[in-house]
Amino acid sequence: MNKIAAEEARVAATAKAQSALEEKDRLAAAGAQQNEQAKAAAQARAAEEARIAAEKAQQIEQAKVAAAEQARVIAEKADPAAQQPKLASLPPEPSAVKPEPSPQEITRSVQSELKRVGCFGGAIDGEWTAASRRALERFNNRAGAKLNARLASLDVLDAIKARSSRVCPLNCDHGFRAEKDSCVRISCGTGYFINDDNECEKKREKPQATREPREKPKREQTQAERPQAERPKPQASGTVICNQQGCRPMRPGCRFGGRYATLSSPSEVCN
Repeated sequence: MNKIAAEEARVAATAKAQSALEEKDRLAAAGAQQNEQAKAAAQARAAEEARIAAEKAQQIEQAKVAAAEQARVIAEKADPAAQQPKLASLPPEPSAVKPEPSPQEITRSVQSELKRVGCFGGAIDGEWTAASRRALERFNNRAGAKLNARLASLDVLDAIKARSSRVCPLNCDHGFRAEKDSCVRISCGTGYFINDDNECEKKREKPQATREPREKPKREQTQAERPQAERPKPQASGTVICNQQGCRPMRPGCRFGGRYATLSSPSEVCN
């Protein structure tokens, strides 16, 4: 119960006690019956007791308030800084506010951080190209992040800055190998070459081709090239025919004649 409530309770109890006394006097003056007078007397006593209790409660609340005030004074004496009123925090001066970086500056910073963690190998030019988007997607895959690769932002920059070491593995071209944070050319000894697995492999000697003589296809011999023994012998019919080319036996079943036959150039007619 606070101080105000205690005061209200005391006032109400006092008023009620005063009303009970007035009612008692009225009944006594009116010659009321004895029981009614006793009832009114009991109500007056109860009201008086309530008033006394309200006053005691008010006194207790006043004592509490006085104790709290005394404790405050003692605390202020022990800490003089507490006596000074607290000043409201003033907004920062316009010159102290850091300007917001431009989109190109943010993009350049994101590219620089992606290069630091080994996910970007292009030029830091402030242009968010397809190569920059693929670099951020590689970062997401390696770091288990879900950053939006369509645009460079301050949230993306803060997420990459949180990584203190390399995220993407060093990717070197063919003929180079990764050593720490740089690519070093692979050197193979004499007689070795770099294979598709980027390893040194011994060169294989080419076998010398030995050509076997090709056989000429056999050509069928003409009648003139055949040996004399293989030539068919003409069968003699007993009659010889001669012309400018010489004489030969007439073929069987043929005879002298023909449309253009002459004595100097005889011909034969065969059935």
